[in-house]
Amino acid sequence: MATVTTFSFDTLRNALEHTDESTLIDLYADNAELQVIDQTRPPSTPLVLTGKPAIAELFHDICSRAMTHEIQDPVITPDRVAFNEACRYPDGVRVLSSNFLDLEGGKIVRHRLVQAWDQA
Repeated sequence: MATVTTFSFDTLRNALEHTDESTLIDLYADNAELQVIDQTRPPSTPLVLTGKPAIAELFHDICSRAMTHEIQDPVITPDRVAFNEACRYPDGVRVLSSNFLDLEGGKIVRHRLVQAWDQA
């Protein structure tokens, strides 16, 4: 009998808001893809990370920064999740990202992150 895993948004929220790098990585499928679109990586040439090791490097960088994370406006369906993440550095610089996740088998298989930040 196959085990069906369901995605837990509460686990994602807690991991992001408490910078729990290990839990974040566990939410992704082995072959997941994460796209980052921002001022330096426009839609025509986004940063594309494929596989857990590449995605883990990004989350290691993010989780090592002194900043707060607040998840806002979640929209959750069985195969998709969308939410905004409001972040703030100690010096007051803010970052806002919109996140769109595709899910399969209880894991994130595709993540598109569109972000903007204050110019310091």
